[in-house]
Amino acid sequence: MGQALPRFFKAGVVVINRAVGGRSSKSFMTEGRLDEINRDLQPGDYLFIQFGHNDSKPEPERRTDPFTTYQDCLNQYITVARQKQAFPVLLTPVQRRNFSENGRLRETHGDYPTAMRELARMESIPLIDLTKETTVLLEKLGDIESKKLFMWVEPGASKNYPDGLQDNTHFNEQGAEEIARVVCKCLRTMKLPLADYLIFPIKEGGIG
Repeated sequence: MGQALPRFFKAGVVVINRAVGGRSSKSFMTEGRLDEINRDLQPGDYLFIQFGHNDSKPEPERRTDPFTTYQDCLNQYITVARQKQAFPVLLTPVQRRNFSENGRLRETHGDYPTAMRELARMESIPLIDLTKETTVLLEKLGDIESKKLFMWVEPGASKNYPDGLQDNTHFNEQGAEEIARVVCKCLRTMKLPLADYLIFPIKEGGIG
């Protein structure tokens, strides 16, 4: 998603994507990555904070508890932004492509989205509820069509994945652009000042 965001902003807006795969809100910090952001963050910047996919992993270096350590970790990102006079924005985790027999998505993130929503209310932080938004998007597309947004590769179609790939968590380029589009539409709906720098109208996506 972060790689696709610049496509929706006017010239002059710089998007720096510091996301790293496999990190939780905890492990991202212990690796010193929040310290790097702290050094580079400038007054007036926006800091998008999105964790939850890996916070439930069993490894102690990644695992957090939704209503205690997870919120505590998120608060450290918020504090960094506020101390630098930047603007924190929380984003709940995107849904995985995990459909039930009735065509609805199964919830795979447990209490982490709820915990983030609660923290956003307590700290008066803008929240983009991507868990909710991607639920609507994927269920609208359905089990088959939504596959086109994810890293599903047929055997022999890619030299990087000669045996094929079936990944219902990570988005392909088309999927990343679609999620970035959802984020930008939310920015406009929320009327955050950052929305003034979006290219208008936000071009519609297409699944084909």
